[in-house]
Amino acid sequence: MIRVWQGMALAAALVSGTWRAATEAELKAIIPARAQVEKERIETETRTASGITDGKGHYVAGVVLITAGYSAEGKYSHFFLTQVPIRLDALVLAPGDYVFGWTRESDDALNVRFYEAETGKFEGTVKAVRNSRIGKIQSFLVQPPGDRPMILIGRFGMPYKFGG
Repeated sequence: MIRVWQGMALAAALVSGTWRAATEAELKAIIPARAQVEKERIETETRTASGITDGKGHYVAGVVLITAGYSAEGKYSHFFLTQVPIRLDALVLAPGDYVFGWTRESDDALNVRFYEAETGKFEGTVKAVRNSRIGKIQSFLVQPPGDRPMILIGRFGMPYKFGG
């Protein structure tokens, strides 16, 4: 019962906190140049890094993996870390390091499969739907919470919320 209350307290604190886009220096400090993915250390494409922070040492961030020549090629496309519990649709991710890959479901949706980075353990699937907004398209973007908190893979987005 205590864990439930602690989780609820953390979720309340996360929602009430002020989250903002992480700076380039902050992202460089938390995202590894080579991510541990199962038994390999795969290079990350630093220029694609994106994330958010509460300014109190908590981050949610990710980056594109350079998987050519690795066993992860075709299975994983991104490294993702969260230092707070986060919910993507029905999938709840505890704080930790993850990798994900996607397949196209239709012209309007991707199936995004999340795995624990170090072990490759499958965590679950989330649908990313086409975002109709017009503007700059980035290969990966974590938007700060607000009216529509979203993690974007190109034009496709997955809404998220903090807590479990």
